[in-house]
Amino acid sequence: MRLMHVVGARPNYMKAAAVMRAARAASAEQVLVHTGQHYGERMSDVFFADLDLPPPDHQLGVGSGTHAQQTARVMLALEPVILRERPDWVVVVGDVNSTAAAALTAAKLGVRVAHVEAGLRSFDRTMPEELNRVVTDQLADLLLTPSPDGDAHLRAEGRPASAIRRVGNVMIDMLDAHLARARALDVARRHGLARRGYAVATLHRPGNVDRPASLGRLLGMLAEVAARLPVVFPVHPRTRAAIDRLGAGTPGGVRLVDALGYLEFVGLLDGARVALTDSGGVQEEASVLGVPCLTLRDNTERPITVSEGTNTLIGADGAGLAPALARALARDDFAPRRPELWDGHAAERVVAALAAV
Repeated sequence: MRLMHVVGARPNYMKAAAVMRAARAASAEQVLVHTGQHYGERMSDVFFADLDLPPPDHQLGVGSGTHAQQTARVMLALEPVILRERPDWVVVVGDVNSTAAAALTAAKLGVRVAHVEAGLRSFDRTMPEELNRVVTDQLADLLLTPSPDGDAHLRAEGRPASAIRRVGNVMIDMLDAHLARARALDVARRHGLARRGYAVATLHRPGNVDRPASLGRLLGMLAEVAARLPVVFPVHPRTRAAIDRLGAGTPGGVRLVDALGYLEFVGLLDGARVALTDSGGVQEEASVLGVPCLTLRDNTERPITVSEGTNTLIGADGAGLAPALARALARDDFAPRRPELWDGHAAERVVAALAAV
């Protein structure tokens, strides 16, 4: 079995690393392609080091650009690589532009596509990620879902049951494998903070940070939290640029820090009293770490974190922030929650499913 893994952005790296580790144990041949959608030391290189990912066999270097530009560049650069490498499967993960572009390129070449983290839906088509998820799931030959809602969405969209395999959450495989290393960094202490004595915030989605009114409102929400406890805000480069353009400065009590590597961020999140985010992955990691998560969106493609009681949708307008924050800070008994199959062995089930088809 010859697998081609295509990654492009930070959320992809952890998921691909888990699958590659399991595939290596199963003696599969593997090729790693990095599209270069995210690039540079803080957005890419540090993740490869933290996750023990091998250097990419192919670096496409597509760089920044509009959604159409990135998608087109990935397709143009990836097609000859697939033709040269002749994989049995092109394995794509998540919902970034590189995911949809790789799925479309492989499908047009007649190469089977497997989508890890299939079936997730926010039902908000203003989100570029939602469009990428829908397109990829219609093209994929094997749909590897993390939770029951994913199975249900795919069946409702007409995908055959024979193509759907619920495998669990590969992100949690990486969290389990690297949590001890992350804790050993003692990231909170390096920032002069006590464990469970601060909040962690992340913001990166275009709908939140690209519109000045939305970004200003979200910064105001972080200021509300900072009135109760310090907020550490690792800043995505796009978000930092948007904050600079806004010209409003950083709210008092909010500490902007450069984007963190995987181990640093997990260590920071693990020690937090509460997380505020618009990221899907943080919702999942916070659940398993036992950190209350307040999601600064109107919807989520990970509703299982809400039904498990670990995540609260605040809404982009912030109307739900004050009561949700008060509840989170009042509780000392917030326990880690693991939905079914979030057991650290999801990637092994991914590889078994690939080998069985």
